[in-house]
Amino acid sequence: MTLGESGPADGRVARWRSPLFTPANRPDLIAKQARFGADIVIVDLEDGTPLGAKPEGRDGAATAVPKLRAEFGGAVMLRVNGVTDAENFDADLDCYAALDLDGIVVPKIETVEDVDRLDEALRTRGLTDRAVMYGLESVAGVHRAAEVLTHAARNARVDAAYFGAEDFIADLGGRRTRSNAEVLYARSQVAIACRLAGVVALDQVTTAINDRERFLEEASFARDLGYGGKLCIHPGQVAMAHEAFTPSPEEYDRARRLLDAYEEAQREGRGTINFEGGMVDVPLVLQARRILAIGG
Repeated sequence: MTLGESGPADGRVARWRSPLFTPANRPDLIAKQARFGADIVIVDLEDGTPLGAKPEGRDGAATAVPKLRAEFGGAVMLRVNGVTDAENFDADLDCYAALDLDGIVVPKIETVEDVDRLDEALRTRGLTDRAVMYGLESVAGVHRAAEVLTHAARNARVDAAYFGAEDFIADLGGRRTRSNAEVLYARSQVAIACRLAGVVALDQVTTAINDRERFLEEASFARDLGYGGKLCIHPGQVAMAHEAFTPSPEEYDRARRLLDAYEEAQREGRGTINFEGGMVDVPLVLQARRILAIGG
């Protein structure tokens, strides 16, 4: 899947362009998220909730999510703590099971054993009908991304995966730069792994929340790499994510005209065409069909 496509037919998430995080221990903030128009609101029990406030975060989610659900037309998901966090993982899953949510976000997936443990926990609680998003944000997780995601696609459930640049570089021992050159290889690996597994790839956060130019620059490049959306950590980033990951009217129009011209050529027995000064064959036709399939 690419560029904002929906998940599987039995999924509970329609679009993936703008997953917006909000801390679970702030029910006052959770209640406000419906107004920002994100495709997904992610109530965050992991990094968004302080280490000493995880129980309060679970209580906050239980209090505020029903109100959010009543007012919000998009999907609501819960990011839990990782499968190796013995102190919080099972309690987070119990919180998730008690709420009417569209899916779960699980950070720091690194091995097929992590996948299997998560799958068992979800099956035990009867939660396999909800969407699942993985976080690939450590050196081990990125290195094994293709193995992990293809295993999950075949044996468990995964609908989307995100690349966590900040955690990745911290684990690697490198330094973050505006150029993102230091994460290009890892970012590309995750995009490729997602494509192999048939899941939506979601791009890294932009921590400079007031830098519109930087967000759009990163989002545009992510789309070039095959990402279908971008994690948002501030409401002001939502509209920019939609701008970046929704094809423009000009793109739709060009894709339609290209397909019309190609189909006419096929009827005439020609395999390639010269379209507006460029040669068009099957790969470009597939790209055009994906643009038209996304919807407005």
